[in-house]
Amino acid sequence: MSSETRRRELGALLRSRRNQLTPADVGLPAGGRRRSPGLRREEVAALSGVSVTWYTWLEQGRDTHPSRQVLDALARTLRLSGAEHAYALSLAGHPAARPPSVPAARTAPANVQRLLDAQVGLPAFAITSEWQIVGWNAAYAQLYPGIAEVVEEDRNLLWLVFTDPSVRQLLPRWEEDSRRFLAEFRAEAGPLLGEPAVAALVQRLRAASAHFEAGWTDHDVRGFTSRERLFHHPDAGDLRLEHHQLTPADHPDLQVVIYTPVRDGGIG
Repeated sequence: MSSETRRRELGALLRSRRNQLTPADVGLPAGGRRRSPGLRREEVAALSGVSVTWYTWLEQGRDTHPSRQVLDALARTLRLSGAEHAYALSLAGHPAARPPSVPAARTAPANVQRLLDAQVGLPAFAITSEWQIVGWNAAYAQLYPGIAEVVEEDRNLLWLVFTDPSVRQLLPRWEEDSRRFLAEFRAEAGPLLGEPAVAALVQRLRAASAHFEAGWTDHDVRGFTSRERLFHHPDAGDLRLEHHQLTPADHPDLQVVIYTPVRDGGIG
């Protein structure tokens, strides 16, 4: 899409949403009879803190280069949905808006749990952006038998990797795996480090694990890539599984992790 096309699309989006609102929707008096439905441009401009001329140019698709702050203000005024707000930002060349902070889910949504359960024989689990494990299937419970007994506060993938002796025994390459997990966590959770839940998790881990403390101060950052993992299961012996990570489109705050067999068969 050319820059001109994007500008025109942004203008059309703003104009469409302006025409769908009434003065009452934004707390304004109805006033006299209007020649066209919706809000007036001067009303949108005043509520968003921009000039009428500049807003008119924006609707007309002129080369105005709106800032993220201005688009955020327009999104609030025009009552854009999260998807519409993200679309407007993308049309102007800005990254998508980050959703407001909400308490982490305690359990996976029902549709995500059904997806996990459908992976028969393939260990699968779901984690939040803070890496809290909120759902798993029967095969994962066989791979890591203690998962159901872990108290909710400690049911965090990073916490378990660095503090649970049974997880350490499950990972013959624990030194390598744990450092890789930490680098990936830092890459994924970096924007969240100022949030209380993430800050508290990091502080707990720094106090509980010298290995975590050493890795954390090294500031390693690595993006996730699917890869082969080695597990040593107390009953099944050595298992070579490929580690995959997916993000449900309707739950972007969750990640679904699925282990598929590199060689014969899954688990169970």
